[in-house]
Amino acid sequence: MENNHPIVERIAAKYPELAGNIKVQSQNRLWMKIPYSDFRKFLEFAVTGLKINVFCMLTGLDDKENFSFIYHMADLNGLILNIETSVPKTNASIVTITDMYPAAELQEREITDLFGVAIEGLPEGHRYPLPDNWPEGEYPLRKDWTQDRLNKNPLKEKTEDCNA
Repeated sequence: MENNHPIVERIAAKYPELAGNIKVQSQNRLWMKIPYSDFRKFLEFAVTGLKINVFCMLTGLDDKENFSFIYHMADLNGLILNIETSVPKTNASIVTITDMYPAAELQEREITDLFGVAIEGLPEGHRYPLPDNWPEGEYPLRKDWTQDRLNKNPLKEKTEDCNA
């Protein structure tokens, strides 16, 4: 499908350097890649300028050298915008989007728990989805993680009563 979608034209007008990074999958589904250094600025434009005001899902990926994140968002008319961005594993830190999309909190916690990526500005809260006694430094969705690592570092015994 050609990239002559009205949203693509609006993005290209504001960010011409991103125009080649947008793919139109269907009339209501767009995919784009964006450098992390431009992510926050672009996301603010998506919310205010494009009215992409529904957070749907956050997908985390480990490609061995980088962590990639696909933010799946929508507008109220059914347009789905999927924005992919990456950070190097050597600097595994991103900024929360919960100030714009409060619904992203649990999925950002998943990224922290399962990949070990720091989410700056994420409100304090419980671990999710791993149990509280999961060993620190063990991130089961990283490509280099194996079950035998958990066997060497077993779950810590719970010292407090869950019903207290």
